Amino acid sequence: MTLDRSGSRIDHLNVAVPDLAAAVAFYEPVLASIGITKMLEIPPNATPNQPTAMTGFGLAQVKPYFWLIDGGTVGTNMHVAFTVDTREEVAAFHTAALKAGATELLAPAVHPEYHDDYYGGFVLDPHGINLEAVCHRD
Repeated sequence: MTLDRSGSRIDHLNVAVPDLAAAVAFYEPVLASIGITKMLEIPPNATPNQPTAMTGFGLAQVKPYFWLIDGGTVGTNMHVAFTVDTREEVAAFHTAALKAGATELLAPAVHPEYHDDYYGGFVLDPHGINLEAVCHRD
């Protein structure tokens, strides 16, 4: 029996980066490889409690849920994994990330230490964030 591992209670995630333009230039083609697009750019000081620029990415034009925030410091051991539907999408993400300037951490493969059908590929983005695309199906 295959478990449904598709659910998440995270509505959105903000990731601070030291250079928003460089991060957007990296993430836009990488996320596009798995159907996630740039949806919203918010300039600095758009609201009183939001002093820096932000760019939001999302799936199917519903709403942005992955945000890059300008002028920040990337935290240690930062890891972001994007769920995809097929193992081919894991490979496409991994290839797009390497082409955009990522460093390979782990090529796409099964990782049974997580569960029998866990198929992921890992890269390090130019700001040091460990990125992954993961498929939970065989």
